Amino acid sequence: MNKLSNISANMPDTPQMPVLFIGHGSPTNALEDNEFTRGWHDMAKELPVPQSILCISAHWQTRGTQVTAMKKPRTIHDFGGFAQELYEIYYPASGNPVLALDVKEIITKTGLSLDQDWGLDHGCWVPLIKMYPDARIPVIQLSIDYLSGAVYHYEMAKELKSLRRKGVLIIGSGNMVHNLRLISVNDFSNINQGYGYEWAYEMNDIFKSKILKHDHKALIDYESLSKSAMLAIPTPEHYFPLLYILALQEDNESAVFFNDKAVAGSLTMTSVLIS
Repeated sequence: MNKLSNISANMPDTPQMPVLFIGHGSPTNALEDNEFTRGWHDMAKELPVPQSILCISAHWQTRGTQVTAMKKPRTIHDFGGFAQELYEIYYPASGNPVLALDVKEIITKTGLSLDQDWGLDHGCWVPLIKMYPDARIPVIQLSIDYLSGAVYHYEMAKELKSLRRKGVLIIGSGNMVHNLRLISVNDFSNINQGYGYEWAYEMNDIFKSKILKHDHKALIDYESLSKSAMLAIPTPEHYFPLLYILALQEDNESAVFFNDKAVAGSLTMTSVLIS
């Protein structure tokens, strides 16, 4: 049975929320109206309206695990070399210090730290600005401990399950296939060009097949899936958010893919709804 904290025990129950993995791609998606941003927007319209959002983003890596606990998280422009208008975008969602404390109580696998400095990085706010443009839903982020491996993240994520019945939409934000060193474009202005290397298509298909079969063990041991795995995942920070979402899947829940496309040779935008 999933642990229920003293805080969440006093929160009203809701129907179980879906969980979502988003392939977020380039920060420039915040400025664009394209097939991927429309996919995020359309998916949000199909979901129950969350009471709060908990996001695990590839772009917040820490020593140990932290959760944002400020009332007003800042919008972090954690990238460089883009058009000035991208740096002028802000996503003014409030935080949820009560939910952050709840997450700290629920997680027993490690000692969580409450963070007052980070905010919302682009792995979080870029999809959310398309999904919930009015920014009325409180948002917190959970960091990725870069010292820990796949099993640690998968097992820790399981402890978050009780939040699904408290109106919390849990989102993992990364990319299943993510190798920026091998992208086939010269700059990010045309990164959404639809093209994938053979190994990128291979790994995307393997990932989807394992997800549909609920074969989480194989996905945790991703390095053994294919010789192409290390091209698809040279470093794991964009892949680990997927494991958080899979860990929250119940036996009777199925997965639906959207934005299922390779871009710039070495990235996939494939996203997953589990409900």
